[in-house]
Formats: sequence, C-alpha cells, structure tokens
Amino acid sequence: MHTELLPDTPHGREKAAAILRAGGLVAFGTETVYGLGADARNDRAVTAIYAAKGRPGINPLISHFTSAEAAFTQVMPTLLARRLAARFWPGPLTLVLPRGVDCAISPIATAGLPTAAVRVPAGGNTRALLAACGFPVVAPSANPSGRVSPSDAAHVLAGLEGRIDAVLDCGACRVGVESTIVDLSGATPVLLRPGGITLEALEAACGMPVAAPQAHNDSRPSAPGQLSSHYAPGLAVRLDADTIGADEALLAFGQPLPGSTLVWNLSEREDLHEAAARLFAGLRFLDMEGHRRGLVRIAVQPIPGHGLGRAIRDRLVRAASPRP
Repeated sequence: MHTELLPDTPHGREKAAAILRAGGLVAFGTETVYGLGADARNDRAVTAIYAAKGRPGINPLISHFTSAEAAFTQVMPTLLARRLAARFWPGPLTLVLPRGVDCAISPIATAGLPTAAVRVPAGGNTRALLAACGFPVVAPSANPSGRVSPSDAAHVLAGLEGRIDAVLDCGACRVGVESTIVDLSGATPVLLRPGGITLEALEAACGMPVAAPQAHNDSRPSAPGQLSSHYAPGLAVRLDADTIGADEALLAFGQPLPGSTLVWNLSEREDLHEAAARLFAGLRFLDMEGHRRGLVRIAVQPIPGHGLGRAIRDRLVRAASPRP
C-alpha cells in the first residue's frame, strides 16, 4: 500500500474525507497529536486501525466530533459533562460517558465497554474534515502502538508508511500531548489520563475535586493511554536525572546538566507549555540520533508535577516503564 501525503486544503480534506467514507485510514493533525482516523461506525475500518498500529483490542479509542451537540447524540451526558463541554470544547478534553441508546459507535472502538470516549478537537481545519465526513471519527495517535506519539506528518510516515491510506499534513501540533481524559460515568469525576487541560483548570470548572484514577489494569484499560508501558522510544529512559553518563542522551528542562554531548531542551525558560509541545519531537530526535551515536539511554531532567507538567511526567513515566 502507498501512503499518500495530502495537503491541508479544501481539496486535500475532501479527498481525506472520501477515503474515510470508503472505510480507509487517514492520519490527520489535531491540536494535541496526529490521530489515525477511521469511520467510528464501521467495524471493519475500526479493526483496521488496531491492525495498522498493532494496538491491543482491549484498548478503547476516542471518537471525534464537530460539536458537543453531535457528541452528545452518542452518549448520555450529565449536567457536569455539559458544563465541561461548554468550558473546554473545542479543545484537548475527552469525556467518558455511558453509551447512548442509539449509539452508532462500533463496540470494537469502545473495546466492548458500556461507555464511550468522546471529544471535540480544536482547530477549524480539523473540524472541517470531520464535517466533510458527516460521522464520528475514531482517531488514536498515528504511530505504532506503545511508541512515541507523532506531532507532525513526518513522524506519522516514519511509523506507518505503507500501512495506511493517507496522511493529511496539518503542520506541527500546538499542544503536543494528548487530551485529558475524565470519566463522568460514575458519581464523581475521575481523571483517567492527564493531558492538555490541566487538573487545576478541570477542578475549577467542576467546582469539586477530580479523583485520581485507581491502579490501572493492563488487561482491561478503561481509556486510551493507560497501559503501563507507552510513548516509548527505542532507547531506555531514566527519569529525574541529576547527573549524565557518557552513554546517555539528555532530555533537558531549564539549564542542561553538564557533560552531555547530545541534548534536546524541552524549554530553556522552563515553560511547561513549550515543553509539552516539544516533548515527543525531542524523544524521537534523541532516540534516532542516540542510536546513531551508540548511546544506550535517554536521561531526563526533573519536570515539575503541576499544570502541564503532570501530563509530561505521565508520558515520561510510561516511556520509562519496562517494555512488554
């Protein structure tokens, strides 16, 4: 299969939509990362996403919509869900809610769970593509399962060339880490995955604490991004480094540790928004160049645990976890 690179123009988006309508797979940029899109209603197309990525079938997918009204036709929204949608959509927030009576999302996309994960992405061009489709589009990150998420079209092609039909080149992603996922299917909101909406902003909008997730179960995740090993480069990852070894590349934050010969600085001015946007590109660069130089590990300087730092640390902890 040849993977076609499409421009983010009205003609390119219409061609991408035509491929999706025909049951094909198209990667496209959102404000978070590039997603690998398929018709959420089409069992065969959804199954093809799992095959192209090598993704476990137990790992559910997020369905993307043009508006909150469209999303809420597929699930049973609570008052809190409507409040959060009004505050954060379009944007990097995913809500997990009970499937609606007439939910058209494939049970394969929800991994057989009684809930569905829905979001309205930011970016007029992204929503223009969704509007051209006229149906919900599932779109996990457009990379081989468990590996570093893609933040530009070249990253997608590096991992999925020949496995998918097309990539809609939407440029670099602005946020750079995946959406925050909140489970609203129970009595209290639960944070399933930190992401582009901070916990502090989320709790302010909820007017109540948002519970931390229970220990994740790799055999039955309730949302994407919960597997213990995820977002992983080929090189091993060492967290909270205060020294650097001769065989290590350095993922820096602020002033780099002395002694490293290969450095990617997430943010010299210690700006967490800049760091999030540069995270996945940095892991990819250090992995590729580190392999070329014969290095064995990526050492990561400490990242604060507040604001977007919570999402960055979550990705790095999973990148550092033992590989299955």
